[in-house]
Amino acid sequence: MVQLSERSVAMPHDQSLVLWFEDVGIHDIPLVGGKNASLGEMIRQLSAKGVRVPGGFATTAHAYRHFIQSAGLAEALHRLFATLDVDDVENLQACGREARSLILNAPFPQDLEEAIAQAYAELCRRYGPDTDVAVRSSATAEDLPDASFAGQQETYLNVHGLDAVLNACRHCFASIFTDRAISYRATKGFDHFTVALSVGVQKMVRSDLAESGVMFSIDTESGFRNAALVTAAYGLGETVVQGSVNPDEYLVFKPTLQEGFRPILAKRLGSKEIKMVYDTDGEHLTKTVPVEQSERDRFALSDEDILKLAEWACIIEDHYSQTHGTYTPMDIEWARDGITGELYIVQARPETVQSQKAQTVLRRYRLEREAGAKTEDTTYTHHEPLVTGRAVGEMIGQGKVRVILSPAEIHAFQAGDVLVTSRTDPDWEPIMKKAGAIVTDQGGRTCHAAIIARELGIPAIVGCGNATQVLQTGQEVTVSCAQGEEGRVYAGFLPFEVEETPLDTLPRPRTQILMNVGNPEEAFRLSALPNDGVGLARFEFIIANHIRVHPLALLNYDQLPEDDEKAAIAQLTHLYDHKPDYFVDKLAQGVATIAAAFYPKPVVVRMSDFKSNEYANLLGGKSFEPHEENPMLGWRGAARYYDPKYRDGFALECAAIRRVRNDMGLTNVIPMIPFCRTPEEGRKVMAELERNGLKRGENGLQVYVMCEVPSNVILANEFSEIFDGFSIGSNDLTQLTLGLDRDSALVANVFDERNEAVKTMIRVVIERAKANGRKIGICGQGPSDYPDFARFLVSQGIDSISLNPDTVVKTWLDVAQAEAME
Repeated sequence: MVQLSERSVAMPHDQSLVLWFEDVGIHDIPLVGGKNASLGEMIRQLSAKGVRVPGGFATTAHAYRHFIQSAGLAEALHRLFATLDVDDVENLQACGREARSLILNAPFPQDLEEAIAQAYAELCRRYGPDTDVAVRSSATAEDLPDASFAGQQETYLNVHGLDAVLNACRHCFASIFTDRAISYRATKGFDHFTVALSVGVQKMVRSDLAESGVMFSIDTESGFRNAALVTAAYGLGETVVQGSVNPDEYLVFKPTLQEGFRPILAKRLGSKEIKMVYDTDGEHLTKTVPVEQSERDRFALSDEDILKLAEWACIIEDHYSQTHGTYTPMDIEWARDGITGELYIVQARPETVQSQKAQTVLRRYRLEREAGAKTEDTTYTHHEPLVTGRAVGEMIGQGKVRVILSPAEIHAFQAGDVLVTSRTDPDWEPIMKKAGAIVTDQGGRTCHAAIIARELGIPAIVGCGNATQVLQTGQEVTVSCAQGEEGRVYAGFLPFEVEETPLDTLPRPRTQILMNVGNPEEAFRLSALPNDGVGLARFEFIIANHIRVHPLALLNYDQLPEDDEKAAIAQLTHLYDHKPDYFVDKLAQGVATIAAAFYPKPVVVRMSDFKSNEYANLLGGKSFEPHEENPMLGWRGAARYYDPKYRDGFALECAAIRRVRNDMGLTNVIPMIPFCRTPEEGRKVMAELERNGLKRGENGLQVYVMCEVPSNVILANEFSEIFDGFSIGSNDLTQLTLGLDRDSALVANVFDERNEAVKTMIRVVIERAKANGRKIGICGQGPSDYPDFARFLVSQGIDSISLNPDTVVKTWLDVAQAEAME
């Protein structure tokens, strides 16, 4: 047992062997490393703002160097590293193994042992005998704005007693020479002997009895600054960090959160199959156990918890941004104490990928178009994906599959291979940097593997579930993370293109350029394109792809026949006691995500415009939909909203819009009414909106109408009295002006928005809308397909043109040129 010294002499910080967290701050990174400096900074500066951080102490860089010198290790380590070749995996492993052995077998100097012993004794006085602590490594080159060093050194949890603390400290010192840390320093250009290691000894938060996770104050994939991403799983946080569990994910919109609203944009249930807990019976400090199915089938966090953590993320990001004098998004670890129920922040570091990207060039990866079904992001492909998972990095990678299930196999990995494994252990970083892409069975978007993959600029797909079973070594694949949140692995090398757009040289057209956005998962990425907002966000995409159930089937769930469709509805809605809440929740989250991506710019959201045959294809839909010979011209749009046979379904749509605007604070949402045939019908719809808490003018609410029926043009003056604006739907307006079925191949050659009759309709409605002081834009396909049609619209003085995302930049330039020639 170490004898405590009676000496208590105040020393300068840089000569101290141990410092308490509250005595250090962010400027002390050279002294106690990034992790410990950040803990001290938060305790000193953010405790008064409600951010809770568990207390503890840190050994200093001086202590580490004192240990190396007193044990005579410096010369031996220099000789060893003179032979290092980080590109030779076997050489790297041999050097790392020998370096760690040198440190583990060297004695601590007595004064360092005494300093740690005194500090731990004080910690036990504060928290109780044999206080359980986390012992974490904190390198002096760690958690810098341009280098994370995340997971490069070791952490030990549930450490009890002085002997165990000293042993853990020694192992932390040795972990400065893990293979991954050596390789990472070499990659980043850090000298192995100028970097020192501090050890943080921190009171454990008993999340083994509760939950923990990681959060980012920025969207990790798109770099969208206004969203906080929170992940959560059960037990100690190592499972989330290591990527051995698929956690829940929550997105929160920061601007309106800070105004007092409740803007949870999305909630995704993770599988959360295992959790790490204290090993109270065995010889290990922790163990991994299965999670009960009942816990897996519910969200780990309440809405209140999600909002509180996101609020802390905002506070931490704001503080570090002010401290650094530049925008500094943060990567934060949190935990809940299962004994007290309190939430804590246990680590915070600058995010090192999106914050370092150039903001003046937009780079987009896209699979090249082929003859096939067009998806929402304008990607065409015949191919079905082999496996899917969570996309990391908005890129596309290709290579031959290399399935690796054990670290013993990493020597077989070749540069350019696609690494496929159950999870990418931090020890594998030396080969990760050589990979063409990474695919894992387990993990979420905030796991260590995802962080390193982003930093290395490698596309990764995590949480696939069965990639190691489906994909075979030697198989050629394309790994696409460029199609939204879902990453897809395709067989073969599919052709793709990379489009780069310089954003700082684009001219500014007078005509507003908006976008048509259907898929909420694409919204953050698309918002980086030059734009003035969203001219068309369609309910149909969200309902068909994210909800999949007819609203009346949810309202009348108990009356549905007992069949496969009812069982499928039960499975989709298992988190909801009141089935209609599922519809409102999912629709509100989809709309809110799009609205948040473009906030505070206007986002025009078209209420449902399914035809009766399309509604019938939703789960449970056949029981509530009539058979129509020509659904295109039947019971659709406005006609449904006030009809007793659907008005309750429309009420759910209104509830979703009300939640987005009133509860989440996203008042940039403008609902739009489609296929409104007469002014009388318009007034009936407005009455339904008001009955459902959406009164025009209240809380800045505007309501637009689609101009897609000739009567909308002929009676534009009357419609202007009811609605705040028009959006021309050129597809239906062309169809009904020319009297043809746009779905019929027999008359497809006649369909053309540039027909003079259609252009006359457009010319007239623009003139009448402007005369009545109403906004008017277009959201149909025409200007995306035909530059000359876009120029015609500009010449008529249209207020805005809404385009498919893949044509925005091109049309932006065409419109600017057309305006310059006027």
